[in-house]
Amino acid sequence: MSFKRARHIEPEVLDHQVPERAVPSLRDLVRINQLTGGHGVLRKALQACVAKSDAFTMLDVGAASGDAAKVVGASYPHARVVNLDYRPDHLNAARGMRIVADAFHLPFPDRSFDIVYCGLFLHHFDTESCLRLLHSFGRIARRFVIVNDLERHILPWYFLGATKWIFRWDPLTLHDGPISVQAGFTGKELEHLARGAGLVNPVVIVHRPAFRVCLLAGAAIS
Repeated sequence: MSFKRARHIEPEVLDHQVPERAVPSLRDLVRINQLTGGHGVLRKALQACVAKSDAFTMLDVGAASGDAAKVVGASYPHARVVNLDYRPDHLNAARGMRIVADAFHLPFPDRSFDIVYCGLFLHHFDTESCLRLLHSFGRIARRFVIVNDLERHILPWYFLGATKWIFRWDPLTLHDGPISVQAGFTGKELEHLARGAGLVNPVVIVHRPAFRVCLLAGAAIS
């Protein structure tokens, strides 16, 4: 497998593993967020739209082990985060409210949450599906939509393989990591998707050396 300049999506094996086999790779995802600055990207996005004292609500779509909720809770004591994932076993380590649901059929009325967030989730889907997801996020959000995802770049594509002897990544992580990066976005691509989905005033920041793209946009116009 070689790195491709264009966005390319392939199936990732984590989503099809039995619960006990998925746990090490889910832990790796948390470590990757810690090591490469993914958590810091979320913190910076939140600093741009809420105050420390705000009692806001946030829906984390594709929450997996719920590490985003832990990041929010550490800095925003009055915030309430709802963790949503389609696999109940992925949510075993998540704190707070957990909901098992399909991201394409979110069980919430319009304007249910102040913020709708997804991290390392959107890259799993093709353009049409991304547009559907972002539009539904904008419908459910009262204030903001935040997307924290991978920048498609050759350096993070090599990262896991180059560091496997140092960090002892799980084999599932080593398999899925380059596939995830190849399915990532450029800043312009993510902004184009946000505009196509009807989100308001989308701004995308490319974070280096985290190699993350972060979208901050207003909720969709009703």
